[in-house]
Amino acid sequence: MNWFVSALITGAVAFSATNIDDIVFLTLFFSQTPYRWQVVLGQYLGFTALVLVSLIGFFGGQILPHEWLRLFGIAPIAIGIRKLFAKRDDHLRRASTGMLDVAIVTFVNGADNIGIYAPLFAISDAPRIMVLVAVLYVLLAAWCLAGYQIHRQKAVTYTLQRWGHWIVPMVLIALGIYILLN
Repeated sequence: MNWFVSALITGAVAFSATNIDDIVFLTLFFSQTPYRWQVVLGQYLGFTALVLVSLIGFFGGQILPHEWLRLFGIAPIAIGIRKLFAKRDDHLRRASTGMLDVAIVTFVNGADNIGIYAPLFAISDAPRIMVLVAVLYVLLAAWCLAGYQIHRQKAVTYTLQRWGHWIVPMVLIALGIYILLN
């Protein structure tokens, strides 16, 4: 198999293995704001940070001790608590999920991305890395579209409109606790 096809397949497998849980967050985020572009840009911003850290890890070794990475769990807990105590009317009247919220959650939930991408990049040459990164970004666009489509389903929409002001904070707090403990 030639290197290009191999890189395409490897990129697709790496993306699938590391982003399966992001579909839940994307669906929740799309349900929380009328400004869908903020979710997409936030997802790309957070994902770009993950790719850059992976590339830095490839080029310069680990930039943070592994024990410190767990502290990133504080961010989704803080966002979740903020959302939990925000007035429900505020959630309905204005966008409660901004681009920065999405970017932060995407980044702090991405330890597995870094764990997979950094060694994958480390065993690759420059052309292969370019193909891998391109595949990751194309699949990220497909993932954003899937999250948007899922949130538009009537049962999902009803559930998220009725219970989203509780679901989103609880999922974020749970994510933060998971990151802190692992």
